[in-house]
Amino acid sequence: MSNGTPVLIHLKTRHSQDGEVDEYEKEFQGQIFQIGDSLYLRYNEEKYEDGATVTFKIFGDSNNVQLTRKKEDSRMQLFFGDSQRISATYRTPYGDIPIETVTPDLTISLKENPLAGKININYLLYSGGQLLGEYKIRLQFTT
Repeated sequence: MSNGTPVLIHLKTRHSQDGEVDEYEKEFQGQIFQIGDSLYLRYNEEKYEDGATVTFKIFGDSNNVQLTRKKEDSRMQLFFGDSQRISATYRTPYGDIPIETVTPDLTISLKENPLAGKININYLLYSGGQLLGEYKIRLQFTT
C-alpha cells in the first residue's frame, strides 16, 4: 500500500454560518497509502474551477486527523483532535491567516478486507477569536 491503492471516496460536508447552510456531496476516485503508523487518503477536488488536492492524514497512534487542501496559490492545513483547540494557518496569495479548530466530535472507524472506513468530524472554525462557521465532514472510503 506504500505506492498507493485506488480508493472510492464519498464525501459529504455541511457548513453553517450566520443562519446560512451550505451542503456539498460528491464521490471521488483517490488513493490510499500508509506511511509508518499513519494512513493517508488523497483525492483531487473539482468543486472549484482551479481544483485542489485534498489529503486526510489519520494518525495511527492517536484519534487525530489532519486535513490539507492545496491548490496553486493557497494551502490550508487543519488539525482535528477530540475536544481540542488547535492553531493552524491558511496560506493565501495575500498572506497567511491564523485559524483555529475546535473539534467537539471526531470518530474514525477502519476495517480490513477490503480496506474501508469512515471519518466523521464536527468542528468549529475560528480566526482572530471570531467564529467563522460550524462544519461537519462525513467521509467514507473503500478499496
